[in-house]
Amino acid sequence: MSRPSTRTPNPWYVAVLSGMVSYLDAGAIVTTGTALVIFRQSFGIDDLQYGILSAILTVAIGVGALVGGPAGDRLGRKPVFMATLTLYVVGTALMILAPSTEWLYPGLLLLGFAAGADLPVSLSMIAEAATDANRGKMISFTHILWMGGVIAVGFLGSFVGDLGLLGARIMYGHLAAIAIVVLILRIRLPESEAWINSRNLQTVDPDAPQGMRALKLIFQPRYLGAMIATALFYALANIAANTNGQFGSLLYVEVAGATVSQASLITTLVTFVSAASLLLMMRVVDGPRRMAWFIAMSVLALVAFLIPAVSGITILTLVLFGVLYSIAGAVAGEPMFKVWSQELFPTQIRATAQSITIAFARFVAAGVGVVTPSLISFGPSVVFYFMAVTSAAACAIGIFWIARMRKATEDDPALVATTP
Repeated sequence: MSRPSTRTPNPWYVAVLSGMVSYLDAGAIVTTGTALVIFRQSFGIDDLQYGILSAILTVAIGVGALVGGPAGDRLGRKPVFMATLTLYVVGTALMILAPSTEWLYPGLLLLGFAAGADLPVSLSMIAEAATDANRGKMISFTHILWMGGVIAVGFLGSFVGDLGLLGARIMYGHLAAIAIVVLILRIRLPESEAWINSRNLQTVDPDAPQGMRALKLIFQPRYLGAMIATALFYALANIAANTNGQFGSLLYVEVAGATVSQASLITTLVTFVSAASLLLMMRVVDGPRRMAWFIAMSVLALVAFLIPAVSGITILTLVLFGVLYSIAGAVAGEPMFKVWSQELFPTQIRATAQSITIAFARFVAAGVGVVTPSLISFGPSVVFYFMAVTSAAACAIGIFWIARMRKATEDDPALVATTP
């Protein structure tokens, strides 16, 4: 049995080191979205290959989440997110060295798997280092790190995006360097004390393997309902975020007529708006008016989608869409999913539950991603109408289902009883 560390790091330090996977996740998605445009021109990638390569990254994130979450509940938070960053570095190395299209497939597979496996474990680590008074703020902060990844990659792309293959290699090199630094700093991070304490609890069916016990806990009605609701919300809300992240450069370059560097610069500048909006999210997420803000931002997101859908795809309409969606998504998108996921599941099953919801959402996004390049070629406005519909459905789930659920407690008698 592991023992609690005598060192108690500042919770915000834990949030930064654990949350950096959000930076790397965003970096992988946005870098790949830009780099595939370059690889497409250099390697002759067609629409189907482009969609498959984008889908591989997204599917791999989902598969990684399915593996990483249960592993984090069984083995501990720290060993899992040390292994995942090591795989992330290997994946970036393959992308940096890729001489042809064939190398892109294993590179994106490893990159996505590593990011996905790290996400549910790292979010759990943060939630367990926080208190009830600041848990929402600390989880929301991870999305600021996510936006930091988008901004850094965008700025980098604006400088190197027109350098061809060299530019793509530099962008993946940036991700490798950040991952190595975070990996080194994580070495001294102690294991989650909440996770260690949870190992001292006698769960339902104690003779079953740890992974099976977690699944039995999850499939109790209360937690199964929370898992289904958060999975549906995230899957529907993430369609727009994933489409914007992976295919934003494609829309700017091949539909609106911008260069790769221009697209990267515009996207980066717009992302600053989203980062500022996340400060609003951190301010309201632990307060009584959380859902009022959620509803208002959901409406704003619908307006954002309809601007390019109705007016056509131009640089101006894409910028207007980007600004409004960046503001709305900070409250009515993935950050809220992250907060709900920490509140609705206890420590024993938190990472496992998130692994399932994250995987489901990424699989859905991957399926949409396969056909998105073809949809853009056929009629790009259709993509924005589709995002409007899926986001409206996510909003309804949040308001009428998730918001009515009660938070999980560590002493729920239906789940655990303290060992004598």
